[in-house]
Amino acid sequence: MYDMKNLAKLKTLDTDAPEAMKAFWAFDKAALADGAIPAKYKELIAVAVALTTQCPYCLEIHSTSARKAGASEQELAEVVLVAAALRAGAAITHGTHVVR
Repeated sequence: MYDMKNLAKLKTLDTDAPEAMKAFWAFDKAALADGAIPAKYKELIAVAVALTTQCPYCLEIHSTSARKAGASEQELAEVVLVAAALRAGAAITHGTHVVR
């Protein structure tokens, strides 16, 4: 189901919904650009979010972009553990809704 080749179909969305996709691409570019937070850190954040949303496309795209922005394998490894800690923490804190 998840095949990076599917991303070629984004061109169909560009064609069939050009204004919305143009706005999306501009937003995506602006959100990930260098700013108060450097692009490398934004890409590392994106990897952590992709791990929590479990999006294989985002994992591939943003881990590649993070490396291109200068992220090390150690930084990516730590991002994995940060994402895991947050997911585990969410389960624990949400658990307070089911215990008496």
